[in-house]
Amino acid sequence: MSAFAYRNGILHAEDLPLDRLIEEVGTPAFVYSRADLQAAYRRFAGALQDAGLDARICYAVKANPHLAVIRSFAELGAGADVVSEGELRRALAAGVPADRIVFAGVGKSDGEMALGLETGILQFNVESREELLRLDAVARGLGKTAPVALRVNPDVDAKTHAKITTGKSENKFGIDIRDIPELLQLAGGLPGLAIKGLAVHIGSQITQLEPFEAAFRRVAELFTEMRSAGHPLEHLDMGGGLGIAYQGESLPSVEDYAAVVRRTVGQLGVPLVFEPGRHLVGEAGLLLARVLFVKQGRSRRFLILDAAMNDLLRPALYDAWHEIQPLREAAPDATRQPFDVVGPVCESGDIFAAGRPLPEMAAGDALAFRSAGAYGATMASTYNSRLPAPEIMVSGSHYSIIRARPSHEQLMAQETLPDWL
Repeated sequence: MSAFAYRNGILHAEDLPLDRLIEEVGTPAFVYSRADLQAAYRRFAGALQDAGLDARICYAVKANPHLAVIRSFAELGAGADVVSEGELRRALAAGVPADRIVFAGVGKSDGEMALGLETGILQFNVESREELLRLDAVARGLGKTAPVALRVNPDVDAKTHAKITTGKSENKFGIDIRDIPELLQLAGGLPGLAIKGLAVHIGSQITQLEPFEAAFRRVAELFTEMRSAGHPLEHLDMGGGLGIAYQGESLPSVEDYAAVVRRTVGQLGVPLVFEPGRHLVGEAGLLLARVLFVKQGRSRRFLILDAAMNDLLRPALYDAWHEIQPLREAAPDATRQPFDVVGPVCESGDIFAAGRPLPEMAAGDALAFRSAGAYGATMASTYNSRLPAPEIMVSGSHYSIIRARPSHEQLMAQETLPDWL
């Protein structure tokens, strides 16, 4: 059950009425429920445990990198999946032990490799021959040995949006499954590396189990073959990608997902690493906004908001769908009319929804974009010199501003005019 629900006609986050919150912090603003974050983690971890799997969960920081979000999972024993130096430093600062951190990504710099080695992370997920050779050189230069899992590209269609699929042969991610034997042989002769396992991740917002099953079976077969060939593989990294119900659609449960894992790789008898991101944070956050104007066009009505594509990019980038709810609950028999819900940014692409049926709204009314906890604030920008939305975490009836809205002066203070201007 979601922590975001109507009570006495007002949308609440846990026990906090959101109309009171926006009077104090303004809009636009991101709001996260700590209870929802931790409940999602417990459900995911519990399903894997109940399936009899030896599982380690490393939260995919890219989904929402706020320190308070990472700490909420670290309190429950989570590790972290990071793809940059910044994310690695955030995970460490939030209290994630280095030996629970996986460093993924196709383009790690020498400095990022060195930081991972110096802090003693769990493993590097290596995605190419070139990266393998470079990591070996960096490790030897530091007198260290890099723990490595080779990321397999199994050529499986995740049946998700083209921009977030990562497991097909034409994607930039991973190593072609046919090349893994050769690269394992190469890695075995590189003194700066210690091969620990294989990894796979086929995409994000996957809403069917078949792609997981196909990918996991291919990797399980490869894992078995490579161990039989003498390669000392110790564990398997299963990646993440399990989706959420943005439109209330019926999706596979985490128990169904765990059952797929068990029947495809359970017989290997090795520890497994999982890297969920969106599944843990997506439904635990929302974006609050106010209506600036209700504009009547020739043939369309527009709700023009104080939030924009710089705050929530997913609709403009992916044509993504987010449920939109007024903060004040509409009567069950209230008439709904189609609105184009748009922001004030000077782009025709600054649109959240086209022809969305909504109850009548007026200037000053507030609304919420649901399921904005993943890839919301982390993908935001200051386009049109707009101030970033603050982030707020709610626990019970209390809240904390975990990232304040900066002032224009603070943003401009980061810039310097050259002395010749």
